[in-house]
Amino acid sequence: MASVIPAAGTLPWRRRDGILQVALVHRPKYDDWSWAKGKLDAGEHPCVAAARETLEETGLVVRLGVPLPSAEYPVLDATGGPATKQVHYWAACVTGGSGRLEHEIDEVAWVDVRAAHDRLDYARDREQLLALVRADRAGELGTWPLAFVRHAKAVPRGTWDGADDRGRPLDAVGRAQSATVSAVLGAYGVTRVVSSSSTRCVSTVEPYAVARGLRVRTRDSLSEEGFAESGDGATRQVRRLLERGEPAALCSHGPVLPALLGLLHARVEASPERGEHVAQRLRAAAGESMRKGEVLVCHVVGRGEQARVVDVERVDT
Repeated sequence: MASVIPAAGTLPWRRRDGILQVALVHRPKYDDWSWAKGKLDAGEHPCVAAARETLEETGLVVRLGVPLPSAEYPVLDATGGPATKQVHYWAACVTGGSGRLEHEIDEVAWVDVRAAHDRLDYARDREQLLALVRADRAGELGTWPLAFVRHAKAVPRGTWDGADDRGRPLDAVGRAQSATVSAVLGAYGVTRVVSSSSTRCVSTVEPYAVARGLRVRTRDSLSEEGFAESGDGATRQVRRLLERGEPAALCSHGPVLPALLGLLHARVEASPERGEHVAQRLRAAAGESMRKGEVLVCHVVGRGEQARVVDVERVDT
C-alpha cells in the first residue's frame, strides 16, 4: 500500500477595485504555477502547516478562513517508492509579512480568478479555486474565526490538595497541549482571548496570549462554579464576542461549552450543501463534549444579530 504524505496550503485572496484576486506561486524547479503549500512537520496540524508554509514560501502572514477541498495525487516518497500526497487547503487573508520570497519560489502573482484558472498548471488546483469562488458568491468568504477551547489536561481532582478547585493546574500533558493550542490559534489569527478564571483554562491560552502580546481577559462566569450559579453570564460572553466581530478565542470547561455551542447552533447559515454538515459538527461537539485541549473553530460572517456560522472545524491537540 502506498504511503500518504500529508501537506497543507492556502489560497490567499484579496479585493482590488472590487475584483476578487488570488495569489499563485511559481516554482522554478518545476516551472509551474500552483498554490503555496508544503509538507507537515512531525506532529504538526494541517492548519498550522498551511499558515507556516505560506509564510515560508511567500513571506506573507495569513489568517486562515474557510476550509477548501483537499487534493490527492500520486508522488514518489523519499525512497523512490509510490506514495499519495494529501494536501489540505484553506482560504486565507493576508494580515502582514514582508513578502520576501523563499528560495523555492521565485514569483508570487496576484491575479483575478479567471487569470488564475488559466495560469494554474494542474487541473486539481482548479477545484480549490472553484470552491473559493462559490464561497465568495454565497457571501461566505469574508469570515472571522470564533474559536472555542476546552482547557488542556489538568492535574486530577483526586490528587490536587488545593482548597479551591479553580486553582488546579495543568499537568505535563496539558502544558504540551497548550503549546499546540497556541500554534492553532496563531494559524487563525486570533486577536482577542477570553477565558474562565480557573487556572487550568488561563494556562491553556496564556502561552498564545504572551507570544502575541495579548491580554487574557478572565471571566468568572465562564468557570464551572460561575456557570453553575447562572448560565446567563457565560452566554453573554459569547454574544459580546459576536457583537465585536473580531478573531477571538474563548476557553472554558466541558460542562460549560455545550450551552455556548448551542447558542451558535441557532446561527448556522451556510450554503445548502454544507449547512447540515455544519450543524451536525456543532451538535456533535456539544453532545459528545469537546476533548480536553480541543479547539473548535467557527467561521463567522457578519456581527451582532447578523452573525452567522458558515463552517466549523474541530482540531484535537
